[in-house]
This record gives sequence, structure tokens and C-alpha cells, in this order.
Amino acid sequence: MLIDQWTGVLERIQAACLRCKRSAQEVQLLAVSKTVPFARLAELARAGQVDFGENYIQEAVQKIEAASTQWASQPGAVLKTRPVWHCIGPVQSNKTRLVATHFDWLHTVDRLKIAQRLSEQRPAFLAPLKVLIQVNVDQGQTKSGIPPEEVLPLAQAVMGLKGLSLKGIMTMPDPEPDHARQVALHRVGKAVFDHVLQATGNPSWDTLSMGMTQDLEAAIEAGSTLVRVGTAIFGARSAVHEGAERPAPRA
Repeated sequence: MLIDQWTGVLERIQAACLRCKRSAQEVQLLAVSKTVPFARLAELARAGQVDFGENYIQEAVQKIEAASTQWASQPGAVLKTRPVWHCIGPVQSNKTRLVATHFDWLHTVDRLKIAQRLSEQRPAFLAPLKVLIQVNVDQGQTKSGIPPEEVLPLAQAVMGLKGLSLKGIMTMPDPEPDHARQVALHRVGKAVFDHVLQATGNPSWDTLSMGMTQDLEAAIEAGSTLVRVGTAIFGARSAVHEGAERPAPRA
């Protein structure tokens, strides 16, 4: 059942790309595996899923260490390939070291302070941590992320930090049932993405993380290069998770 649901999401991505005359190779699937037991995650990894997104850092570290142990003992036998780990939840200052030492990606940079801590704490023997700036495209008052007009100066500051590779932006607008409205909101993100690319010429600026289970088609239509899908693959989750990180105050 899990593999069938995963395959169904891949088919949705392919169909959406076909309608937009885009190649399915342009859109990456990030399986949002928060609260999912490692055994289920490993089943998906054996089937070929590479990228996994986690919201809860301490829970994620346990999975990352389990996957590393299995890969080290039997490379390619237990997992088809080494998983790539994305932190997609808010990060408090006291958790930046865990992110810097365990993850491959962070999608939720919205303060220079956090980026600076990650830069200082990223081990030199690891590849640069790939980071995205989280943008509040619909101006939700309780949402994480920065307004579109603040993205360029933050991007310019982050580009100068060692140990980090600034890849693009992430957006997560409030749920919107109307497809046209979904597309319009995602096009705000695409416009921000294009503006920063034009202003900076950053050769690493290539990732537009937009779209989830309910709106991935609209996000792809607007130009997303990475969709974050959890429910359509793993099923519904509890709304409350013990130990969840809370958004940190802006500094």
C-alpha cells in the first residue's frame, strides 16, 4: 500500500508536468516522513525514494543515525541509496548544531542569526549545508518566513557564509481550495525566486520548494522544482506531536 501511494504521487507529478509542458525530471519529490517509523521510511528508500523531509529534529536525528548504521554495515543492501535528509521545520537557536551536523538541507532560514550559527557549526569535513529561505508569500500573521521584499538582502548576506550553499526559497501558504488562487500564490514565490536570481546571479540558486499534497499541481504549474508530500504517501498524522519544535521569536 505504501509503495502504491508513493507511486501515485509520482504519477500526479508526471501528469501535472505534462499539462504544463514541463519535464518530470524538473520536479523533485520530497517525502515528508515526520512521525513515520523508520521501518516504513526504509521501505520507501528501498523502492528508490531518496529525499526525506523531517520537522522534528531530535526524532529525525534518530532516523538519520539508524539509516547511517544500516548503510555502513550493508551499503546498498538494506537501502537502495543513501537517503538525503531535509529539515523542513522551524529551527530554534539551541537546535542549530543538530541541524548543522546531521542534515543535508534546511528549508526554513528566515533570520541571518540562524544562518550564521549554521555556518559556524557545520563540520568542515561535510559538504556545505544546502539552505533555502522561507518566504511568507500570503503574509499570514502567524506564519514563519519573511516577507518577499526582505528576501534579497537576506540572500545576499547568506551567500557570503562559509559552510552553506544557498539554493533558493521555500513557501508554505495557508490552505486554499481554489486552484486558480493556489497558482496565484505560488506565482508570488516564483517571482521572488526569479528576482533574486536576476539580482545575484547565484549559480547555486536552483531550488523552488513549493507545493504539498493538496496543491502540488498548482505549485508545479507556477514553477516549483520540489514538492513536499507527506499525507498522500504516508496517510494522515496526528495534529499534535510531543517534542515538536515551536517557531522561534524573530531576532
